[in-house]
Amino acid sequence: MKQVTETSIDTNRDYAEITMVNGKKLISLCTSRVYDSQVFGFIKTMGEMLQKENCALMIFTINSDIYWEEDINPAETYVFDIIPYAETDCILIMDEKIKSHSVSNRIISKAKKAGVPVVVVDGEYEGTTRVNFDYEAGFEQITRHIIEDHHAKHPHMMAGLRDNVFSDRRIDIFKKVLAENNIAFNDTMLSYGDFWADPTRTAMEEIIKRDTLPDAIICANDIMAINVNDMLQLAGIDVPGQVMVSGFDGIEEVFFTTPKIASCSCDTILLAEAAAECAIKIANGETVSDKYITPQLIPNESCGCPEHLWNVHNLMTNFNNNFYRHQDDTRILYNIASNMEISKTAWEMASNIHNHKTKHSLTVVDRNVFRTDSNIFMNEAAERNTPDLHLINDADYAEEHRFEKLPLTEELFYDPTVNTEENVLSGNFRARIIELLDRGYPLIFHALDYMNRPFGFNCYYYPEYVVTDYSRAAIVTNSISMGIGGFVNLQYQKCLLQKMDNMYKHDALTGLYNRIGFLKVYDELRGISDNQGKDVTIIMSDLDGLKYINDNFGHAHGDKSITAVANALKKACPSDALCARFGGDELFSVILGKCDAEDIIRKIDLDLEEYNRKANLPYTVSTSCGAYHSSFDAGFDFLKSLKIADERMYEAKSKKDYPHA
Repeated sequence: MKQVTETSIDTNRDYAEITMVNGKKLISLCTSRVYDSQVFGFIKTMGEMLQKENCALMIFTINSDIYWEEDINPAETYVFDIIPYAETDCILIMDEKIKSHSVSNRIISKAKKAGVPVVVVDGEYEGTTRVNFDYEAGFEQITRHIIEDHHAKHPHMMAGLRDNVFSDRRIDIFKKVLAENNIAFNDTMLSYGDFWADPTRTAMEEIIKRDTLPDAIICANDIMAINVNDMLQLAGIDVPGQVMVSGFDGIEEVFFTTPKIASCSCDTILLAEAAAECAIKIANGETVSDKYITPQLIPNESCGCPEHLWNVHNLMTNFNNNFYRHQDDTRILYNIASNMEISKTAWEMASNIHNHKTKHSLTVVDRNVFRTDSNIFMNEAAERNTPDLHLINDADYAEEHRFEKLPLTEELFYDPTVNTEENVLSGNFRARIIELLDRGYPLIFHALDYMNRPFGFNCYYYPEYVVTDYSRAAIVTNSISMGIGGFVNLQYQKCLLQKMDNMYKHDALTGLYNRIGFLKVYDELRGISDNQGKDVTIIMSDLDGLKYINDNFGHAHGDKSITAVANALKKACPSDALCARFGGDELFSVILGKCDAEDIIRKIDLDLEEYNRKANLPYTVSTSCGAYHSSFDAGFDFLKSLKIADERMYEAKSKKDYPHA
């Protein structure tokens, strides 16, 4: 039976400022591992209750446990930064699921700044409403059951971590019950299993060596109880005949041990109901109270009670689902990620996301990842560009246009607007998210990250509560993250290779082809059959008075003058002309097709006149040019033609008077 105690707390919120999104109040739930049976049950219960009260539920989740390591800040916790704090009516934090005080405090700080009330589920933080199990009352129940109902005279306690508040409180309760039953406590009655398997088994090795065994081992959680039971039976000790065993917190595994473990159930459904009630009150502007739920005693075989099956049929179904689910998911999602990585364009990459395994999802990405001039995954975090979150794939749209392989319309995909708001109700996806909220089921948000750098999020809009969908979401997110990250890395590598290739083929001073680059492209042109027989023109250009400029003004001025002539040559020639510098100040261009060489030379001279006018230098930059026309056929001799153009250039140069002053 549900037992709840309440303590009134004011939320200090100005309810006149509560906003509604499309007529609905918004509740944001922060948690971890939504496919965990307890979390899934919590979500389903809460979602159904909120839907009846015209509230929309958005779930922001990570897919791994941080285990209270406060110096760890995984990129996936970015998902808690994209909560639309300004439009959320209440934030719920499942603290024991996230397992990080620093992350929970970060959420609370952002909520406080936005004036949003926070309900902490299974945790305690100043300035928040608490919905917790009364662990002390529950642990006292199971302890009294072993000592008072089963008359244990020499009990032992397997505590959790040393100096841990939860463990210490349970030790105090153990001592209290002992004292009330006239059993003297001493240190030999206490071991530490650190709430986990290996430390428990190590502690049990020492207990089993004792001359006199305890008649009961009361454990601070079920994981330790399961391992205590196992170690006793491996040693040939009968449970409960020689030693009774009890756990605490009622995890599903206790119903599948032999014997089944006595425990105390911390029923997540009751927690969800209490949390939903708080959220609904807050959304309606009501004052809320802390709520404490007393866990329910589960007597069972390990303490000598009759078998208690609880809800084994449903539990077995869940286990089977966990075991058999998505036999082919890994293979299919690997192929999706691979196809994304090798795509030629971002649009093609996004189209490869679409698959029956990725249905009911949106993908939103910071488009800075698609810049080819840098790689955000390799930059320092401080170098991060202003975010620009945009929708790149919508499974519903992709399904409608699956034969065209379109993730979105071109207009939406290449939307030129910049979205710097960085929350899930912003940018060109806001209207779509609101539309999905109207369907009545929770929206689930996962951060996309690669090399521990967040770069967007995935939103899942499943049309019903199915745990296999919730489980699949985690591996879909991982595959899409890997696919986009791999695509970005490959594109960046191609960009670097292109830059290296350009450096290899182009003259560093002028940007024209060098000898290697020119000959490579020239050979390619010679190999194209359609070019055979075309007109070909070679224009040779040589800077006038280079020695005078170098000797009197320095080589830097000489280099600038060469560059000015190279720019003039390139601008005057057709865009497909091959312009090259083999060395020194001699530049040339090879033009396929009909052209007016004299007109090109005039344009070069006019360009340099304009350069001299603007530069206002103490010398004049000019060039002498020579041209040669021929046919680009089998008999065309490039070197001979270049020599003729060079001779004509020197004829033009000889008619000029140097140096220019």
